[in-house]
Amino acid sequence: MTQTILRIAVPSPLYRSFDYLPPASAAADTLQPGIRIRVPFGRRKTVGILIGLAQHSTLDPARLKPALEILDTEPVLSGDILAMTQWASAYYHHPIGDALATALPVLLRRGQAVQQAGAPGWRLTETGLQIEPDTLTRAPRQATVIQQLRAHPPGAPRTTLDVPAGVLRSLHDKGWIEPCTLEEAGEDAATVATTPHSLNPAQQSAVDAVTAGLKGFDAYLLEGVTGSGKTEVYLQIIDTVIGQGHQTLVLVPEIGLTPQLVKRFSARFAVPLAVLHSGLSDRERLAAWQQARSGKALIIIGTRSAIFTPLARPGLLVVDEEHDSSLKQQEGFRYSARDLAIWRARQLAVPVILGSATPSLESLFNVERQRYRHLVLPNRTGAASLPSYEILDIRKQALEHGLGRPLLKRIAHHLDHDGQVLLFLNRRGYAPTLVCHDCGWIAECPRCDARLTWHQREQQLRCHHCGTQRPVATSCPECQSSELRPLGQGTERVEQALVEHFPEVERLRIDRDTTRRKGELARHLEQAHSGKARILLGTQMLAKGHHFPKVTLVGILNADQGLFGTDFRSSERMAQLIVQVAGRAGRHDRAGHVAIQTYHPDHPLLQLLIRQGYPAFARAALAEREAARLPPCSHIALLRAEASRQSAPMTFLEQVRQHCEAAGGTGIELWGPVPATMERRAGRFRAQLLLQAARRGDLQQLLHGLVRELEQMKAARQVRWSVDVDPADMF
Repeated sequence: MTQTILRIAVPSPLYRSFDYLPPASAAADTLQPGIRIRVPFGRRKTVGILIGLAQHSTLDPARLKPALEILDTEPVLSGDILAMTQWASAYYHHPIGDALATALPVLLRRGQAVQQAGAPGWRLTETGLQIEPDTLTRAPRQATVIQQLRAHPPGAPRTTLDVPAGVLRSLHDKGWIEPCTLEEAGEDAATVATTPHSLNPAQQSAVDAVTAGLKGFDAYLLEGVTGSGKTEVYLQIIDTVIGQGHQTLVLVPEIGLTPQLVKRFSARFAVPLAVLHSGLSDRERLAAWQQARSGKALIIIGTRSAIFTPLARPGLLVVDEEHDSSLKQQEGFRYSARDLAIWRARQLAVPVILGSATPSLESLFNVERQRYRHLVLPNRTGAASLPSYEILDIRKQALEHGLGRPLLKRIAHHLDHDGQVLLFLNRRGYAPTLVCHDCGWIAECPRCDARLTWHQREQQLRCHHCGTQRPVATSCPECQSSELRPLGQGTERVEQALVEHFPEVERLRIDRDTTRRKGELARHLEQAHSGKARILLGTQMLAKGHHFPKVTLVGILNADQGLFGTDFRSSERMAQLIVQVAGRAGRHDRAGHVAIQTYHPDHPLLQLLIRQGYPAFARAALAEREAARLPPCSHIALLRAEASRQSAPMTFLEQVRQHCEAAGGTGIELWGPVPATMERRAGRFRAQLLLQAARRGDLQQLLHGLVRELEQMKAARQVRWSVDVDPADMF
């Protein structure tokens, strides 16, 4: 009698599946690919995913262990998600078990049962109904929640309770509220839908192009200047998708962009909406996943990992800010959510929209090769116009905590004329370096090749790479001098200068230090949007996708960081960042102005960007990439290695290079190995080997054999190694 063998992917660092026998009580019709099965694995029990059935095993049948328990009666991973994850595992050369675990919510990875879909919500208990919100004067957020839940007795979705999770926990601990499941997710969030805005000709053309092709796959690059109404284009296309009874998945690069999108989508559509991002609890993420899987949620908004969300009736995929490197996972399973969205849309035969004011060179390259259709929104909507640019040469000028006199004058002018000012500096803390004025000692991280950043408010020195922190010393550890001085500027130091120059003006600093607590980022952004804070100061958190209608001046304090970076993408990211930050100015009926401080006012790339705009810059950058045979005009993979011993990574990578040369891969160039730009990080030494090919297939063929060889290589046991295909960061 032929025996059935289960091929199961188990979360582990091994690049293969494992064979098991079915449990004695397993019914044959339950053994479907995509179900979860509890299995013995070494000395522990774990949950794996069935990926196939076989009649024979390479192992002796007597050595095969039986699986312990079938956890599902139907697949938790739909056919398209299973296929996409298996393809991604092969393309990015990541262990299949770990990749499939990534595609599941945490609670399902642990073996929890799949429950009926419903929106996670909260409702008042009998005790809570007796609480008067007016009596909670010392807890205004708790009072707000009580008031909201009073207005919705059956309960309100978690997405509409715009408070940190800690507030809800406090109310729950008091016995005033309790969790519940709402059958119709989002019905309280949007009882009345707003009417669509009227479209200008370019917007209408984009909507017509996509809606005409909703019954099949096509990839669209929606390139629109900042403030051109890309979101409105999404909304009107999604309206048609909903009318056809289909779902839309919208991906955003960062959690900070989800609240405003959720608010706008909820106001427009009176339909169930699911949200997926890392700021939610495991139970909330599972509930949203179930809503999408069941088809109850017609709109799903999420960050990078939401690409693995199952859809019962897929109709459209949207990737907003498609250029953003946050869409590429940088640790573990190093997938690109943007690229997987394109692959998935093709398999589902639905369109995918990639939206950006500053498209990646990869997407523009695909437009040139006619793989994507190009939709352009060249103008801002309504009465808004594009901001004017001005370069401020700060050479030989005295700076006050990073602020030159010309910029200070412009800030004062816009404040006097009732404008709002946004200042951008992509460096938090007070100063990036603390130095002894007498002997030259510099505060350095003991675990990284990096300097410690001084955070004055907490009187701490912190490493922004490994998290090391310690109190600021009162004297130099080398010469005992008390002359310790900060060098450079961070947002905290610039904020101090603003206090000195504009003491009566309300300010708001938005960076990772000021938004650590849940809900703080959303609260800060709401305050910025209202215009109550006249001066906004922040890092990249302020640069992307936000609509601040009262901002008339944007000041970029240091535009030089990207001009001379070691990564070949540095200038591209510099240009994207400048355009994105500049796009916050003049988005309403008042003209916007952008002032850029730089030590290199004549730099050709900066001049090209300012004078001719991002499209001209992108064309020039693409020509440079083609001449240098760099991506997207070639294909690369980065093999990284790290170890506590300095010589181990280089020794390992030298052996890898020798193996590649012996394998004789066609059309493969090897660069390195070399130490990483920051060789020592978190106490470990790092090195890297770059593999480059003109043809993607040649690179994949080499990597396929190489990864299997690395598992057996003796030197590989001395290091922690990883493969990064299409790396977004060469750091």
